[in-house]
Amino acid sequence: MHKEFDLIIVGAGLAGASLAAALRSSRLKIAVVESQPPAAAHGWDQRIYAISPTNADFLSDIGAWQHLDTARLCPVYDMKIFGDAGGELDFSAYDCGLRELAWIVESGLMQRELWETIKRQHNLTLLCPARPTALATDDAAATLTLDDGRVLTAKLIVAADGARSWVREAAGIDARITPYEEKGVVANFRCEHPHRNTAYQWFREDGILAYLPLPEQMISIVWSTPNDHADALAALDADALCERVAAAGHHQLGRLEAVTPAAAFPLRLMRIAEPVAPRVALIGDAAHAIHPLSGHGINLGYQDAKALADLLAPLPAWRDPGEAALLAAYARARAEETTLLQSTTHALNRLFKPDNGLLSGLRNLGLNLTNRLPVIRNTLVRYAVSGHF
Repeated sequence: MHKEFDLIIVGAGLAGASLAAALRSSRLKIAVVESQPPAAAHGWDQRIYAISPTNADFLSDIGAWQHLDTARLCPVYDMKIFGDAGGELDFSAYDCGLRELAWIVESGLMQRELWETIKRQHNLTLLCPARPTALATDDAAATLTLDDGRVLTAKLIVAADGARSWVREAAGIDARITPYEEKGVVANFRCEHPHRNTAYQWFREDGILAYLPLPEQMISIVWSTPNDHADALAALDADALCERVAAAGHHQLGRLEAVTPAAAFPLRLMRIAEPVAPRVALIGDAAHAIHPLSGHGINLGYQDAKALADLLAPLPAWRDPGEAALLAAYARARAEETTLLQSTTHALNRLFKPDNGLLSGLRNLGLNLTNRLPVIRNTLVRYAVSGHF
């Protein structure tokens, strides 16, 4: 079977599905290729994201946010950051004139809603289960061969197939990967004391620990820490893990009760020279990977999808959605934010690394100084949550 499309999106994760949904009113004929549907809900998801207000608005614009279960969403009104030697920095949505700093949302909750959204989309063909096995491009189009023998052609292929992107490799786009020699340990807990919609972050000698508020007096944690320590944490039984996490957070929320087991995943920085190649564009984790200390990973992916959709949606019928000028415009649109966030999170990770003790005084002084300058502090917050982050 041979089918022709204007656009093929490989990967129906958060970034890929949001791009498809953002193009629901366009003239484009779209195919989405995905290996498996999202997993069914079973309790609380360990994978939690801090969604910026800008991206909550984007998800609302594409018809997904308003259908999420509000009982499983938690706004963040305040954030408290602690250094490893007395430094402290506080952010408040109220002080900055904002409704909230972020929304804490389960990955699976967003994924399932976006999946249902694109399944109903009139200009979209969903091919699942399906995997690509060959990619070829020429001046006129790109051709994608699937594992069941189907052959698809399109003017543009979008790689939304994750950090180990098959499309990125097939298109010859090199990725420079820098391992952090760290893992992120994630788990959810019920708290003795209410979190009052406050997120906490501790820059510790053994890594960076974040408490993210969830509904029902729960929190999700991300503890970015050296590999050996991460493995040791993930191996603890529930009671020992609760005590260790509570103690690391100075018992800020009292005793903790495990809601999910701990899981650990490796952390790395991934950079590419350009998020485009002839007839190919990269979005989401296929285009970049950053340290989770800023919580901006999926926010970058959603803004990739929005930027590309903003270019593709208004195209007249005679314009080629895969033309070089359009791909160059997309690359320019995403270059500044991606480079800034990658560089900033990488530098912060190095500054607060456990073996960087000589810089302890400087980094804690920086936190305290920023906290004493509310104009600078509030400007930073407003840019982070209402700009493109």
